Amino acid sequence: MRDLNINYEGMPCYKICFRPDFNDLLDCFNLEVNRKYDNICIVSDSNVAQIYLAEVLDIFKQTDSKVCSFSFEAGEASKNLETVNMLYEHLILKHFTRNSLLVALGGGVVGDLTGFAAATFLRGIDFIQIPTTLLSQVDSSVGGKTGVDFKGYKNMVGAFYMPKLVYMNLGTLNTLDDDNFACGMGEVIKSALIADKDFYEWIKLNKDLVLAKDYEALAHTVSKCCEIKGHVVEIDPKEKGIRAYLNFGHTLGHAVEKLCNFSLGHGQCVSIGMVCALYLSGKLNYITDSEILDAINLLKEYNLPVSVSGLDAGEILAASKSDKKMTDSKIKFIILKNIGEADSYIDFSDEDLLFAIDKVLE
Repeated sequence: MRDLNINYEGMPCYKICFRPDFNDLLDCFNLEVNRKYDNICIVSDSNVAQIYLAEVLDIFKQTDSKVCSFSFEAGEASKNLETVNMLYEHLILKHFTRNSLLVALGGGVVGDLTGFAAATFLRGIDFIQIPTTLLSQVDSSVGGKTGVDFKGYKNMVGAFYMPKLVYMNLGTLNTLDDDNFACGMGEVIKSALIADKDFYEWIKLNKDLVLAKDYEALAHTVSKCCEIKGHVVEIDPKEKGIRAYLNFGHTLGHAVEKLCNFSLGHGQCVSIGMVCALYLSGKLNYITDSEILDAINLLKEYNLPVSVSGLDAGEILAASKSDKKMTDSKIKFIILKNIGEADSYIDFSDEDLLFAIDKVLE
C-alpha cells in the first residue's frame, strides 16, 4: 500500500503514511516534517492515552525536543472551548512557542480539537495527526478541517488548518470496540455512496473480511477512503463546491446527534442521516427503491442503526436548520444522483424533509 500525497491549492502539502504499527513513526516524521521543534505536546484522550500514549511519548523523546502530554476526558462532550482553554494554559505553562508542535493522538474529537488549538495558539503552530480510530482514519484526519462544538452545536467554531503529516497505524483498529468500528464504517459507506460505485460493491462483497478486521481488507478500505477524500479536498479545500458532498447524511445526522445529547456516535448518526438522504434521493427519482433498500441493508450488515427512537420529527427538522450548511434560509442538502455520484439540492420543502425524517423514527 503506497503512501498518499495531499496537495493544497495546487502545491504538495502533507503525506498520509499507512503503516501496521508505530515502528517507523520517527523516520516518517523526520523525513516528511524535517524540522526541529523546541517543544512537542502529544494530545490524547483518557481512553487512547491508556493504550498508546507511553509508546508515542517514547518515540518523540528520541528527538531533541522537550516532550510533554495533555489528556482530556474521552467523548464528544469534551470537544468544546473549555477543553481548548485548558490545553492553551498547559502550553503556556510549558513555554510553547511558534517553534513548537502539537501531536493529535486519538480519534476525531482529539484530531479536531488539537488541530483547532494549533491553528489558533500564537496565531498558528504546527501539528501532525496520528488517528487511532477507523472514523478518524477514513475521514476527520484528512482535509484540514478543525473545530469544536459550541453549546451542543456541532463544529460551530473551527478553522481550515493543514497538518504537517498524517501517520496511520492500522494496527490501532484492532483495539476498537464494535460501536466505534461501526461508526467508522458509516463514513466508509458514505464515501463509497457519494464517489465510487465499484468501492460500494467491494464493501458489500468483502463484508466478512472487513468485520473480521483482516489487515489487507482494512488497508484497502482506509486507503480508498483517503484517496476519495483527498481528491475532493484538493479540488475544493474550503468547501465552496464539491467538498460539501462529503456531508452526505450529516445535516439530519448532526441534528439527531445533538438531540440525542451525543449518546449515539457520530458515524451512527450519519447512518441515520444517510437513510433520510437516500429516501430524498428517491423522491427526486434519482435512485430506485431497490437501491435505497440495498444501501439500508448494507448499513445494517455493518451494525449501523437505520432508525432512532424517542425523538420528535419537528425537533429534528428545527435542529437541522441550525446547521452551518444552511444557504440563506434553505438547507443545502446532499443527495445521490446515482450510487457513487453525489449532488447538492436546496429546494426541499419542510414537508419533504419531514417525509424523510419519518422514515427513521421508531
